[in-house]
Amino acid sequence: MKLLIDMNLSPRLLDLLTDAGHQAAYWGTIGQPDAEDSEILNWAAQNGYVILTNDLDFGAILAATRHQSPSVIQIRRRDLIPTAIIPSILRICRRIKYRSIDRCR
Repeated sequence: MKLLIDMNLSPRLLDLLTDAGHQAAYWGTIGQPDAEDSEILNWAAQNGYVILTNDLDFGAILAATRHQSPSVIQIRRRDLIPTAIIPSILRICRRIKYRSIDRCR
């Protein structure tokens, strides 16, 4: 899975996701740190990435515009330390992968 890590999460997630076999990118190395959410959404959609964020705005924008992509994984926890959230992220990625496989059958 291709994951775009939003600026509100630690760039240390990049190595953890890569080590788990995912293609990951950190927005701070791709675009401007103060980019509008719409710019990040457009980049993710054009490049086939799922956005990984702590920001509620992405889901709201997708709902308001009725766009089908990109997908967004929202992490809503007080503790955003990468080692604390990576198990949940990987679990979500596995669920998404298996659902995608089931749809293709």
